[in-house]
Amino acid sequence: MCRWFVYRGAPLRTSELLLHPVHSIVAQSLNSPLGAEPVNGDGFGFGWYPVDGDGPPGLFHSIEPAWHDRNLRSLAEAVVSPLFFCHVRAAAGPPIQQTNCHPFRNDGWLFMHNGGIADFDRVKRDLVLAVDPDLYPLMLGTTDSEVLFHLALTLGLRDDPVGAIARAIAFVERVGHEHDVRFPFQGSIATTDGDSVWAFRYSSQGRSRSLFHSTDISDLRTMYPDESRLSLFSDDARVIVSEPINDLPGAFLEVPEASVAILDAAGYRHAAFAPAGS
Repeated sequence: MCRWFVYRGAPLRTSELLLHPVHSIVAQSLNSPLGAEPVNGDGFGFGWYPVDGDGPPGLFHSIEPAWHDRNLRSLAEAVVSPLFFCHVRAAAGPPIQQTNCHPFRNDGWLFMHNGGIADFDRVKRDLVLAVDPDLYPLMLGTTDSEVLFHLALTLGLRDDPVGAIARAIAFVERVGHEHDVRFPFQGSIATTDGDSVWAFRYSSQGRSRSLFHSTDISDLRTMYPDESRLSLFSDDARVIVSEPINDLPGAFLEVPEASVAILDAAGYRHAAFAPAGS
């Protein structure tokens, strides 16, 4: 389907993680060993929050493959940010166009998704009609992921992110079952308000796409004292990824099936996750 990446920590030149690691998200756009598709070349998106926290997140989308987009490389070398998202897309049906590239933005929020709503063409009408009328005009693309984001906004994402995602997926499953879709939802989701990050791993079938987060950097420095690149990162530097961006054993921990990882200034917290009412 797709691959995605999240960083949160002290302000960092974004190229240090988007471009330079051996298995960076840009490298994964061309070769993704753990992905449902090895190539994710149907466009990409890059979203970042300013260092001073003033204003909405920046956003750059392109339908070019990430591995040879010069604009992305130039931008990543120039942008310094304390929190940034990147997503590379493997289109599963909706056309290749900028409005279908993740992450999606609403005011200060970013959202991205790897996976899909099964038989989306059959359930799309019911899902779209459930979106708040004030939010409906803001859906500019044709993907199931964008509809899911606006459903979550409709159902209270700003005040209760975990509950809103649970209610949105529960609604997707209910509508899917009404249309005889056996396993309506599949995916990993990341969303942020610019401070905390919520990363979900869930599927109706119980076989979700891969999702990992980094080990604490202090532990990594102890494990790998000769790894000079670790000195680039602050003690609170953490990443959440569709798949690991390096080959260091123990550097990444798998996020369990049917769970949410919450990342804030205190670090990671984990909780079981299930659609509301399931």
